[in-house]
Amino acid sequence: MSRIVLPARDAAPAASQPLLDAVEKQLGVVPNLFKLAALSPAALTGLTSLSGALGKALDVKTRERIALAVAQVNGCDYCLSAHAYLAANLAKLDLGEISLARQGRSGDAKADAAVAFAAKIARARGHVADADIATVRAAGFTDAQIVEITALVAENFLTNFLNNVAETEIDFPVLRTAEAA
Repeated sequence: MSRIVLPARDAAPAASQPLLDAVEKQLGVVPNLFKLAALSPAALTGLTSLSGALGKALDVKTRERIALAVAQVNGCDYCLSAHAYLAANLAKLDLGEISLARQGRSGDAKADAAVAFAAKIARARGHVADADIATVRAAGFTDAQIVEITALVAENFLTNFLNNVAETEIDFPVLRTAEAA
């Protein structure tokens, strides 16, 4: 059970309602993460704005790999469960690739550089070495894409922290960060 009571869809603050409508239109449902954020219209606006903007960064497979790696680093079962579901059903990643992403790796060389860099950013709280940046550049990522990888890590920190604080009830097939990838 969540430590913060999630509002029923129609009981969320009025200023959150249009944003929840947009989430429901896009996803077909309103996941508990968005119900949680809806308690604060400012938080929901920030989350949906950041998510919408970064939904145009990189490709969906790389974004989902990064989300899985960061959820694993931050011990966020909610986000791990949600992104494993999205990785399989939206990004069409297989179970092996989902498992590798949780470890900050990928079977694809270019994706491996991005997800390893993202996991390093998460573990080191942004304090990466020059060699880490050189490695991701050598894999073919531009400086703009390095900024996008970093922003995706930050977006996932926001959702990981919200869900870890609230212990949000998982409304996806459940995975646990404590279980082997």
